[in-house]
Amino acid sequence: MIASAFRFASSRTWAGLGLIVACVVALSPIAPRAQDVKVVRIATGPIDTTEFPFGGLVGNAISNPPGSRECDRGGNCGVPGLIANSLSSEGMWSNLKALLRGDVDLALSQADIVNWSFYGVGDFEGQETLTRLRVIARLYPSTIHLIARPNSKIAAVKDLVGKRVAVDGEGTGTRFTVKAILAAHGLRTSSLTMRIMNITAAATALKDGKIDAMFVVSGAPVLALQDLSRTVPFKIIPIGGPTAEKLTHAFPFYTLGTIPANTYGEHPEIATVDVGTVLVSRDDFDGDLGFGIARAIWHERNTALFENGHPRGKLMDKKLAARGLGIPIQAGAARYYISQNLMEPPPRIAPAEPSKPLAPQAPRPATPKPAPAAPAPAAPVAAPPASTGATQQ
Repeated sequence: MIASAFRFASSRTWAGLGLIVACVVALSPIAPRAQDVKVVRIATGPIDTTEFPFGGLVGNAISNPPGSRECDRGGNCGVPGLIANSLSSEGMWSNLKALLRGDVDLALSQADIVNWSFYGVGDFEGQETLTRLRVIARLYPSTIHLIARPNSKIAAVKDLVGKRVAVDGEGTGTRFTVKAILAAHGLRTSSLTMRIMNITAAATALKDGKIDAMFVVSGAPVLALQDLSRTVPFKIIPIGGPTAEKLTHAFPFYTLGTIPANTYGEHPEIATVDVGTVLVSRDDFDGDLGFGIARAIWHERNTALFENGHPRGKLMDKKLAARGLGIPIQAGAARYYISQNLMEPPPRIAPAEPSKPLAPQAPRPATPKPAPAAPAPAAPVAAPPASTGATQQ
């Protein structure tokens, strides 16, 4: 299994401790039995975004290869026998497709994309719904960045009309979030020139004056934007006020957030909207493994790992791990959250009272019964705002 994991990773970049752990296990003088080792692959994000290093932290937190020191003796507090390998990827949308293809076992994604693709609403209407997705944990809030050239007249979202605006690559899913932001402000996507390009190309285009602004959805600070700020000054456009508040009321996976002062050069604290970053699996993911992964992520001993590993780690909230998502929680993870009183258990159905035996009667001819009606599907958290433009209420 380890060998197959290495073959899978040959064309990808590893993050976190996964590769190191795999090497240590493979070279150990007392090699563990194959059945003692479980390897999972986690799709994260591009290497210059927050999702890549944070995926490495997740892999570190949940790994606990055979022979490791026990958690209560100062060892790793992950899932016994588990090695988690974190892989770079194109982004949040490509992660979901890779997950459903079986290329990876777990994936980071955005809660809005997960919800809308699960129910097939908004831009996903008419497409195959991704109903096999299951959430293991809501991890941290990702930041919706809107940055512009310093000499531009852009001061608010509404000023993007007629401007050239870059939206991160096809695989990220940023364009879906951007459409929600624009529609909430009463803008049509056709009212601006939207260009799809990856974050590195967009940074270069902003530097060269080929675009006026760009959206990036990733937890602040974003490495690519930090690098850009050292060579090209830019201004950060706030996304706040009553419109942002209405958006967060309509969609629980959006929250009001801020970009801390001096994150990208010298600037004050900037209001923005955050979107939850979630760890997802398929519906056939092992229940006991899902329980162990959820428990490891929120283990008190791993709190420092996340908080010291990235500033977004300080914003993780166990109380929100299974809330405001609108799609099913993975079965094993749900057991963990129920045990921690973080999630309501499913309602119990009282058993029917036993009936008294009846006296034998002559048999009657059987009559066909009508087929039971199919259960109505659960509703999404909310339909995404139409990209044609009415302000979200």
